[in-house]
Amino acid sequence: MAGEAQDDCLFCKIVAGQVPATVVRETDTTVAFRDINPQAPTHVLVIPKAHYKDAAALAAGAPELAADVLRETRAVADEEKLESYRTVFNTGAGAGQTVWHAHAHVLGGRGLQWPPG
Repeated sequence: MAGEAQDDCLFCKIVAGQVPATVVRETDTTVAFRDINPQAPTHVLVIPKAHYKDAAALAAGAPELAADVLRETRAVADEEKLESYRTVFNTGAGAGQTVWHAHAHVLGGRGLQWPPG
């Protein structure tokens, strides 16, 4: 069920404190932690505490929570002292989503080319 923790979800386990993560920020609705396979000097994931399978489901089911996630990407960038950064939501396997819990990547600390990938 959307919004409810899933027993088989890695990010739900991080939210519950069952799996360790290097948390850099936490609010009532979000958690931000360092990616274990960083693609830039700063690579932080911002996730909603509630489970939604991807960014599209999050936006449709809980737009206020989606806004919280986006707001936190800015807070992470500010705390990391990033003058410029990229925010990425991978939605679906073809876009590179590997964990089925909505999350934003905050990448910075080096030049990021366009197009990505």
